[in-house]
Order: sequence, then C-alpha cells, then structure tokens
Amino acid sequence: MSHSVDAPRGHKTRGAEGGTSKKGIAHVRPAEGRRSLRVFGELVTCKVTSDQTGGAYSLFEVTTQPGEGPPPHVHHREDESFYVLEGEYEFFSGQGIIRGGPGSLLRVPRGALHAHKNVGEDAGRMLATQTPGGSYERFFEEVGEAVDGDDGGPPAFEDQPDARTIMEVAAEHGIEIPPPIATQ
Repeated sequence: MSHSVDAPRGHKTRGAEGGTSKKGIAHVRPAEGRRSLRVFGELVTCKVTSDQTGGAYSLFEVTTQPGEGPPPHVHHREDESFYVLEGEYEFFSGQGIIRGGPGSLLRVPRGALHAHKNVGEDAGRMLATQTPGGSYERFFEEVGEAVDGDDGGPPAFEDQPDARTIMEVAAEHGIEIPPPIATQ
C-alpha cells in the first residue's frame, strides 16, 4: 500500500506537464506496491503508478529467476530504464549485449529492440521505469497473472495467455514482440 503526504496548505507541486497539482508525495514502503504480477516468468510489482505521477512515468520492481527474462520487444510509446539492484543481467539491444550487475543503469529509448536475461546463479532484482507511464502498466494488468504472497520463486505460466494473445494485447499498448515468439 502506498501512502500520500499532502502538500502544505496553499503549496502546489509541479505536475507532469508543467502545471500544478495538490497531489501529495507517494511513499511506498518495502514489500509494498500495487499487486504483484507474473509476466513472462518475472515477478513485477508496480511501485509508483502513472496515476501517482500525472502520467509522467511508472516505476516497477522486477524479480527475475536465473535464465529468465522477456523476449525481445520494442516500446513504441515510452522510453525504458533499468537499474540493477541485485544479480547479474545481460541486456540485449541492436548494439549488442551489455552485462550489468548491482548499480548498473541501462536506458532504452522508444523504438529500440531490447530484452534482458538474468545470467546469475540467484534471483536478480531491478527497478524499471517507463516514461511516460500508463501503457505498460495496462499491458501487465491484461497479460499478467496475479500473485499474492509470492517469494519470487520459479516462474509460473499456468494462467498466462498464449503467445498470439500476448502479441495482440502488446500491440494495443504500443509494444511490438517480433517473431519467433509467435511460433511458440
């Protein structure tokens, strides 16, 4: 559960588009956030929603088991950044493979094909942002499997849509997942 701290009376904060807002500061405690979802075998918890930022961005905590990660994909509506907290990841882009451990940051501009994979021996954890926010949140909500009390264990795909449905939902949210996932 996130908590908001209201601005002092008469004080206005800057909104996402340069306007003002009386929305308060969002405070999300450890192990809190919007419900967790299993998406492509990763545990994804939305820590800051686009509603909380006036659409400026979304922030997710992502836990990835060894050998796991999403298929290569392209975001046509948002930029994405990854900040590794724990573990060792390989990030694929059209420019090659970049390896990153704790403290590494990778920014992927919209329109760039990319993917990541946990190449460590233990579960990896990172923060991921999408700028602007909203579309990716809705994609996760539509294709993800709700998880309660999850310990970040092995992937569970029982209730995930088939590849064709995932591709269709992704396209509705400006995300392109090129083959070979369509043939799986």
